[in-house]
Amino acid sequence: MNKSTSIKVYHGYGHTHNLVLYGHVFDFKAKTTQVYSNNFFVNIVHLLKLFRVKPAPYVKVRLDFKGQIVHQKTAYDGFFKFEWEALENVAAGWHEVKVEALGEQEEVLAGTEGKVYVPHITQYAFISDIDDTVMISHSAKIGRRLRELFIKNPRTRKTFVDTRKHYGLLALSHTDAEQPNPFFYVSSSEWNLYDYLVETFRFNGLPEGAFLLNQIKGWTDLLKTGKTGHEGKLLRVRRILDAFPNQKFVFFGDNSQKDPFIYATIAEKYPQNIEAVYIRNIRKSRAAATSEILAKIEAKGIKTCLFKHSKEAIAHSKKIGLIGFS
Repeated sequence: MNKSTSIKVYHGYGHTHNLVLYGHVFDFKAKTTQVYSNNFFVNIVHLLKLFRVKPAPYVKVRLDFKGQIVHQKTAYDGFFKFEWEALENVAAGWHEVKVEALGEQEEVLAGTEGKVYVPHITQYAFISDIDDTVMISHSAKIGRRLRELFIKNPRTRKTFVDTRKHYGLLALSHTDAEQPNPFFYVSSSEWNLYDYLVETFRFNGLPEGAFLLNQIKGWTDLLKTGKTGHEGKLLRVRRILDAFPNQKFVFFGDNSQKDPFIYATIAEKYPQNIEAVYIRNIRKSRAAATSEILAKIEAKGIKTCLFKHSKEAIAHSKKIGLIGFS
């Protein structure tokens, strides 16, 4: 194997037949072992390493899923996406896959393993934004956003009060711990921050889920982190709904950027697939405009909630029967 080549695979998802898996191939990727420190310099060095990457464009990649072989090529930014139809019904739960990067002579340059999650057949699925919906990020102000990234590590980042409680109740809504409802975390943050975000969510006790993030960036674009890709976010949400056409979805976002508009656009095409839309009121100056957008969504027969504190969202979820009163 070529020691300079590496593969990063992100959690995939799918149902009994149709499966999806994402990843990157790198010609270079800095070693990024996280040290959970409150030291500013330790955290900023780690963050810079997350963006010290050299993607490998147009490389052959091979996936092995239970003996089924699928081929693909990376894009110009080293990104690859496998979409395949399993030869047999895939049971609910996590399933391992093997991914290899191949050279011109089909030699293996690098290999790694990943996982694909097939949800149980449940009534609901949840799509949630991350920054300023779950995690306090100050996305609308680049200086404060970068301060959160630089000064804090994944275990010291703050999530909004009672978000863990709300999402935990939703994970078990009309189901049980053996068959939790699936969560999809969709963000304009870059794939560079994947491990960082997964650790933040696990440390804060939020439900496990599939993360779908934005195009990877190099360290020279670090100051632009999280500021682009809203159109891509819309496409990622649509792909999830297309992958699960029989599922009822609940959306979570905030009004610091484009979430209300994105969800309203989705509601136009998929009104029958959306049970409710929740928007955290981060920017008071946008509350009236957000309410207008939510009114249009409600006109489609979709329940909505504009909230500041998660306890308000929990009360709404109980009121509409999304979660019980226990």
